Amino acid sequence: MAKRIAKRMANRACACHILVKTRPEAESLLQQLNKGAEFDKLARKHSTCPSGKNGGSLGEFAKGDMVKAFDNAVFNGPLLTIQGPIKTQFGWHLIKTIYRS
Repeated sequence: MAKRIAKRMANRACACHILVKTRPEAESLLQQLNKGAEFDKLARKHSTCPSGKNGGSLGEFAKGDMVKAFDNAVFNGPLLTIQGPIKTQFGWHLIKTIYRS
């Protein structure tokens, strides 16, 4: 049975994120999202990552492709729920995992 479960563990995911330089900026954006702001619009306006141009979409990627803290959030956190702020060497992220497979 353990072998069956291991085979079903996700090794690919699709996620979007908003990357900013400071925690207060990330917290402010999170408050806006919690009040109904659209993730993609905030990503286009505020994200410092090139993915911001695409509404924060990173597309599909493999487990281990991203830095550890980001990878942990995507592969262990809830789907379709904004996680963060999460700190990496790139800055502060708000992350939404779309799916895992």
